[in-house]
Amino acid sequence: MATAPPRDPALPVLSAEDVSLQYKTRERLVTATWRVSFKVYSGDRFVLLGPSGCGKSSLLKSAAGFLEPVEGRIRLNGRDIKRPGPDRMMVFQEFDQLLPWKSVYENVAYPMRVTGRFPRSEIDGRVRAYLDKIGLSRFADVHPHMLSGGMKQRVAIARAMAMEPDVLLMDEPFAALDALTRRTMQAELLRLWEDTRFTVLFVTHSIEEALIIGTRILVLSPHPGQVRAELDASGLGFDSAGTPRFAELQSRIETMLFNRSPTSLAEAHA
Repeated sequence: MATAPPRDPALPVLSAEDVSLQYKTRERLVTATWRVSFKVYSGDRFVLLGPSGCGKSSLLKSAAGFLEPVEGRIRLNGRDIKRPGPDRMMVFQEFDQLLPWKSVYENVAYPMRVTGRFPRSEIDGRVRAYLDKIGLSRFADVHPHMLSGGMKQRVAIARAMAMEPDVLLMDEPFAALDALTRRTMQAELLRLWEDTRFTVLFVTHSIEEALIIGTRILVLSPHPGQVRAELDASGLGFDSAGTPRFAELQSRIETMLFNRSPTSLAEAHA
């Protein structure tokens, strides 16, 4: 397999340039986002935060190659995204994203086998390494219906990360979990990130989750989604809750989300 040239860390892995997204319903044409721009760099935990209906998931689908912008463009490593590809892997909030007729091992191996992204001789080692990372090695032969919701999400994350995508796309992956399992999964994701420093674009409507997960947060307005601000949340985590910086950022975000008048990036940073 050919070795990819090294990336310039000064260049974004993923960029959105004035992206407007629309979709049709039976009654009308809906504008999901309006001229949204952002840049995601290697190793970023970049969070899209906003209320329901602001186009967060639509932006993620567009980055995945499933939804073409009506205006602007989304680029991966300098190339326009036109279709899905193994260089972007998605993790959804639904628990039924695993193939029910395949074991945990087979679910993780499946994308590697069908895409040919890795030599077949490497697949077994990669599967077992990532199952070990998520603590599910002893469940390799178990089928999804025997797993809890949190375990299913861990398998979905392992399947995505084993592909070593340029960017991991996560659409509210913990929203359907109970509070305790959600916190456990957030901690698990941060632990995995510390281990491999992968690049992630993460969607949530939870301010607290955004501050815990994100190194950078893009705050979107209510429908149609427009950029309110981009905030630096690096260095925050579970231990930061209640600190002055955490509280200050939380207050700023709440003000932006509950004040419907648009705020430009320049105003937000003034």
